[in-house]
Amino acid sequence: MEKSKISYTDAIGEVEQILARFNDEQMDIDEMGKQVKRAAELIRLCKERLHKVENEVADILKEEE
Repeated sequence: MEKSKISYTDAIGEVEQILARFNDEQMDIDEMGKQVKRAAELIRLCKERLHKVENEVADILKEEE
């Protein structure tokens, strides 16, 4: 799934799946690096979206004052 096309909810869900597989020791060492990198990308995407929404909300609240 392309990074910009994944929803926030789907990104969080994928991170949770990666963590569950890691915690259940279902991930072999060869896959671990790739999955940690993917989780980092998803977390970065989620942070960007949260900051964007935070700024939008702040702008709306300023307009209402």
